[in-house]
Amino acid sequence: MLEELRHALPDAPVIFAADQAGLPYGTKTEAEVAARVCGLLGRMAERYRPRLICIACNTASTIALGMVRDVLEIPIVGTVPAIKPAAAQTKTGTIGLLGTEATIRQAYVDNLEREFAAGKVLIRHAAPGLVEPAEAKLRGQPVDQAEIKAAIAGLLAKPGAESIDTVVLACTHFPLLRSELAQVLGDHVSLIDGAKGIARRIVTLTQGQDFAAGHPDFAVTTGPLESFKALSPALAKLGINEIREF
Repeated sequence: MLEELRHALPDAPVIFAADQAGLPYGTKTEAEVAARVCGLLGRMAERYRPRLICIACNTASTIALGMVRDVLEIPIVGTVPAIKPAAAQTKTGTIGLLGTEATIRQAYVDNLEREFAAGKVLIRHAAPGLVEPAEAKLRGQPVDQAEIKAAIAGLLAKPGAESIDTVVLACTHFPLLRSELAQVLGDHVSLIDGAKGIARRIVTLTQGQDFAAGHPDFAVTTGPLESFKALSPALAKLGINEIREF
């Protein structure tokens, strides 16, 4: 997602915030996620005074987006499953949705399906087993293709799955595994995420604003700084060369 934002707004100052201490979100209750996200973003907004916040997590967005918008008086952009473009693209009318356990059960997703995919078939599958391989790849470690197959086997085993021609990657970890997922799903299946749309939304909300150079971009983590340093090479490719503890 940050990569798409860099393409759209190369001069925009960025603070990359990673709630490593709060992970995983996908196995938490709605109340736990809402409390964590609202409290953390409130403290970060107070400390860093951003002009806009992007919640780069489907689970956090589908649960807490409305609450955060009620609390903070700056634009908040959420990350929600890209069901609308998937419904517009599918030829067979059957769409797969890969997300966390928390994301796929949300009423927010029900509403997206009802509004944009009426008449289509949306097959949901929780794939928490993709998170660890995605984290490994981000750190430059090898990915075990057997883990990818195991994580999405449940999707392919569901009734009607043979008709899937489009899969929504409803977790911001999953696009990191695009090539590995394509190997399992085959060339006839398109993989869709919302990164480009989110970047466009941020462009719209910041139109006309000045992006004069200030402090260098940096990343913060709520977890131990030492373990976060493994992400330094990946962040450096996106122009973030400093990491800090929140």
